[in-house]
Amino acid sequence: MTTWLSNTVVDHLRVVATWPELPGDRYVIERPIGRGGMGTVYVARDTLLERDVAIKVSNAPVAGSGLDERLRQEAQVLARLEHPGIVPVHDAGQLADGRMFYVMKLVHGETLSAHTKRLLGEAAILGVFERVTETIAFAHEAGVIHRDLKPSNVMVGRFGEVLVLDWGVAKAIEEEAAASATRVGTPGFMPPEQARGEATSTSDVFALGALLFWMLTDAMPPPARDDALRVLNAAARPPRRLAAIVLKCLASEPSDRYSNAAALAADLARYRAGQPVAAHRETTLERIGLWFIKYRTFILLVAAYLVMRAMFAFVR
Repeated sequence: MTTWLSNTVVDHLRVVATWPELPGDRYVIERPIGRGGMGTVYVARDTLLERDVAIKVSNAPVAGSGLDERLRQEAQVLARLEHPGIVPVHDAGQLADGRMFYVMKLVHGETLSAHTKRLLGEAAILGVFERVTETIAFAHEAGVIHRDLKPSNVMVGRFGEVLVLDWGVAKAIEEEAAASATRVGTPGFMPPEQARGEATSTSDVFALGALLFWMLTDAMPPPARDDALRVLNAAARPPRRLAAIVLKCLASEPSDRYSNAAALAADLARYRAGQPVAAHRETTLERIGLWFIKYRTFILLVAAYLVMRAMFAFVR
């Protein structure tokens, strides 16, 4: 008896035949959800713990290639950086053909590109951005630089969690300083020195500045400072202190930027608290304005009291 398979079934079997063969029977691949230059990510079922996970598999044509080593390094970096803003690694190993894979938490959410479109107002934007900055600050404290920050590498989960993804080109700071020039990163989000193959924590600061500029304006920052300020003011009209923070991150010279993400996070915290920031020298009027904002409740209460006293004296 001959059984004919529909084109749909045949197409499905053809796709499934390309899926990797995982060792043992603990993980059962269900479907692919993304592919990059280094690896492909699949949704899989962890039959031991009865949960869905994500598995990233090397795209190397043969085992032992540079892609396998990069995937191994990424898994090691993620295992080293235990933080709420970084996807945890559960397991790692080799496929039947010798290629590298690792297992991580399956995150449900959307990329920053999609999420930012629904963020209304400066406070909402800075709330998400500060979470990204805090994660990178943690990585810098642990001696790791990301080197490829961009909207597609940030995910916002269904419950508001903000995760920095794709640490495939991340490096230990001391390793990067000693390494030969290798250009990695994304044009527009990487600074001039990184395009030359050099990167430090200040390079991540530039990328963070480009990310905030993009979140505020929906545009990439122009290379020239004056052009960047013009676009920023035209699209978002941020307060001068916030614009100064963005432009300090985007300085062409690394020494003119914040030294690391923690310094940027601290200045953002001062800005949101209505305090003077390191990126901007306030005028006398701005200092008076900040003083008023800080003590406005007390000032308004005193003013209301004086008005009432004046009205009472007038009535008498």
